[in-house]
Amino acid sequence: MRPLAVIGNLSRDVVADAPPRVGGGTYYAARALRLAGIEARIGTKCAQGDRDLLRRLVALGLPVSWHPAAATTAFSFAYDGDHRRMSVDELGEPWQPREACDAIGDAVWVHVAPLTRADFPAATLAALARGRRLSFDGQGLVRVPRTGPLELDDDFDPAVLRHVRILKLAEEEAGVIGVEGESRLRELGVPEIVLTHGSRGSVVWWRGRLHEVPAQPVGRVVDPTGAGDAFGVSYLAARALGYEPPGAARRAAFVVSTMLSRGR
Repeated sequence: MRPLAVIGNLSRDVVADAPPRVGGGTYYAARALRLAGIEARIGTKCAQGDRDLLRRLVALGLPVSWHPAAATTAFSFAYDGDHRRMSVDELGEPWQPREACDAIGDAVWVHVAPLTRADFPAATLAALARGRRLSFDGQGLVRVPRTGPLELDDDFDPAVLRHVRILKLAEEEAGVIGVEGESRLRELGVPEIVLTHGSRGSVVWWRGRLHEVPAQPVGRVVDPTGAGDAFGVSYLAARALGYEPPGAARRAAFVVSTMLSRGR
């Protein structure tokens, strides 16, 4: 397997009025990778005052490249089944091209885990994509970088997708950008697109065809936070191991179901 990395900001999360805890795509991706026994480098950011969040990430045992930021992204949210109510309490810092490349080292397969649309400008993705395969979480297309109740819209820079080989879209994100059929998927210009539908499984767009992949059974899930992040990185890791896209989605579904069954 060629070197794998995940890059994105850590977040300070408040779930259902509980005490703040570590969150963000890098944290949940690292949990999934540890569960699957896959080595990867983690590049992340948070403020100096939130080093306790960083310690929780480092404790997972994967190599971490930390870059200090002026602020840490912060969210508060609650769940009603698969539905999430979410607010943005603070915005973190965008990644600049050089620091992003430094953070991932020699990785060839890279999962980009933005928390808002501002985290990874097109110029940064262009730098990351040189000689690498990028997977990108659709949160980075639709989440408006503004504090208050989370807003979603389709006002993203189309140049972002020029550098992406694999795009993971949650059902809500797909609806925001108008992905309703195969023609729209083709128009996005991304070779592989994975549409996740929570407990109803996923659909992979690959080589001009849609491939349906069922979800893995899970018992009662109290907190599904991070399931999408775990799916995205597990899919990329399976692709790096040589799985074709439908098989990679099945493997990712298994990792997510196992992680959710074990809880935090």
